[in-house]
Amino acid sequence: MATNAFFNNYNNFVEQQLIDDLVIESIKMFGVDIIYITRSADSRDYVLNEDDTPIYDETYEFETYVKNVDAFEGQGDFLSKFGLEIRDQMTLTVANRTFEKFVTRERNARTRPLEGDFIYFPLNEKIFKVVEVEHESVFYQGGTLQVFDMKCELAEYSGERFETGRDNIDTFFDGINTNSLVNANTGTLEGLGDVDPGASNLYFEQDGDSIIDFSEIDPFSETLDIEDNI
Repeated sequence: MATNAFFNNYNNFVEQQLIDDLVIESIKMFGVDIIYITRSADSRDYVLNEDDTPIYDETYEFETYVKNVDAFEGQGDFLSKFGLEIRDQMTLTVANRTFEKFVTRERNARTRPLEGDFIYFPLNEKIFKVVEVEHESVFYQGGTLQVFDMKCELAEYSGERFETGRDNIDTFFDGINTNSLVNANTGTLEGLGDVDPGASNLYFEQDGDSIIDFSEIDPFSETLDIEDNI
C-alpha cells in the first residue's frame, strides 16, 4: 500500500531547512555558549589500539541548549566509602548544522560529537565529559534529524593532558595532577604530602621499611643459613 502522493511530509527540502532554521534560532535564544574540547589522535597506540594518555588540544565554541533546566541529573552528591562524590549529569542539545559549521568544517572526519570529548560549562565553570551521544532524540521531524543530544557527566580526572592554549582549561586540574605536583616538589613523597595534608605516603613508606627491607642485593629481604646434613 502506497502513501498518499498528494501529501509530502518527509521529503520536502524547503520545510526541512525551515525546521533547521527554527531549531538553531531557538537554541541561540535560550541556549548557553560552551567550549567543546576534542581529543587528539596523535597519542594513540596503534599496536594495542588504545590511548592511555590522551591529549586534548583543540577547542570550539558554539551554543547548546540545556535540557535539564531544573537541576543536574545523575546521582548528585553522596558519601561513599571513597569519600564525597559528585556525580552531576546534564544533557546538552546542539543543532547538526551548528556542529558542522564550527567543528566539521575545521576537522572533516569529525561529523558528530564523540564520546570521551570534554565540555567546559561556563555557568558553573566546570568540565564535563561526553558519555553518550543520541542523534535520534527528535525522531525524523520532517524526514530529517536536526540535533545531537550530548549526555554529559562531571569529569573525573584520570591523567588527561590539556594543551588547548586556554589557561582556565589547561590548568583546571593542576590541583590534583600528581605528575605536575611531583615535578614541582622535586619528585618526593614528602613533597606530595606537603601539598595534600591528608596524604600518608611518606609515613607508610617509612613504617614499611622497618618491617620489610627490599634491598637491591637480596630481593627476598632475608638471608637463610641452611645446613646440609646429607
